[in-house]
Amino acid sequence: VKYPGFCSDLYRRIRSMPRQYSPEFRDRALRLLDTMMEASDISEFEAIKSVASKLGISEESVRRWRRKAQVDAGERPGTSSSEHAEIRKLKREVAELRRANELLKSASAFFAAELDRPVTK
Repeated sequence: VKYPGFCSDLYRRIRSMPRQYSPEFRDRALRLLDTMMEASDISEFEAIKSVASKLGISEESVRRWRRKAQVDAGERPGTSSSEHAEIRKLKREVAELRRANELLKSASAFFAAELDRPVTK
């Protein structure tokens, strides 16, 4: 253990958090990958490995970005980013409508019960 006690737990949490890269950085990595694959006769795997080491990021990040870009461009089957965003939006809307529907059902039951009660003077 490098950092005993509380610090080791904090250090482990910070190290396990995923890094957020800007869209510009991702685009730069993908352009570099495309340039490398066009300029030399190396495999996609080797190009990804080289780009990842040059930029100091994991190979899996570059590989995921490449696959996502291919799906978005229609070169690979799958759900594109815009379709995925639309699905998330529609799921939120469905959940909101279901909550509203449940509220209306309970209000309807409440008022129906009020109408059934005898009026006393």
